[in-house]
Amino acid sequence: MDRETLKSLVENCGVELYDTEVVTENGRKIYRVYITSKDGISLDKCEEVTKVISPILDTNPPIEGQYYLEVSSPGVERKLRSIENFKASIGELVKVQTHENEKIKGKLLKVDEDDKILIREEKSGELKELDYEDIEKARTYYKW
Repeated sequence: MDRETLKSLVENCGVELYDTEVVTENGRKIYRVYITSKDGISLDKCEEVTKVISPILDTNPPIEGQYYLEVSSPGVERKLRSIENFKASIGELVKVQTHENEKIKGKLLKVDEDDKILIREEKSGELKELDYEDIEKARTYYKW
């Protein structure tokens, strides 16, 4: 199943597709589908999405071989792997590492139409502008 079809099916359940990933845990392949909603994600909503997409994935598997399907929220601290993930996280605290190994921690203020990302550094208060393509990895974080 392509991403657009999956996105459409998830949206028909009243939530948004955040991301997907394939991981191996304890020798088992897991296809994870992360969903989000401004109202939060309940276990019932995860179950609903699973019931909608599972039969379709059975006939059009997302990966080769046997796998387990998991549908869940990406959590409070989540990976930012697409420009859409960054746009959805404006106003949140983020940790970013660039390809040059620069580490930035602060509040995500803006993502512009040229995929430039603006972050106010937590310690210095300095504004940092990054090109999305210069980011190696990023995630949101929560101050406990």
